[in-house]
Amino acid sequence: MTPRLLVVVLVLATAPFAALASGPMSDAATQGQAIVRNACGSCHATETNDASIDPGAQPFRDIAKLYPPEDLSESLAEGIDTGHPEMPEYVFEPDAIGAIIAYLEWLGAQ
Repeated sequence: MTPRLLVVVLVLATAPFAALASGPMSDAATQGQAIVRNACGSCHATETNDASIDPGAQPFRDIAKLYPPEDLSESLAEGIDTGHPEMPEYVFEPDAIGAIIAYLEWLGAQ
């Protein structure tokens, strides 16, 4: 298979999943949106087009595109201790982590 044909096949194979991710939010993603809005929204932009209240706090839509959301699971479980200087350390329970990851995946697809 030529490289060009391989790319076409891969794009066509993943297109349905991309369409689902950028569509309506799942229940888990909706829960994750509420969690990050409540826990992080006092500093971070948590929606698709809002601005961070704290200029040093990166918008969640950028975080979702910079890092694979599933790679953040461990940090969410053990406590995120990096970020902007005023950021408190948050530790989330497994159900909340799954919801946050679902929201970041949805947000990253927008």
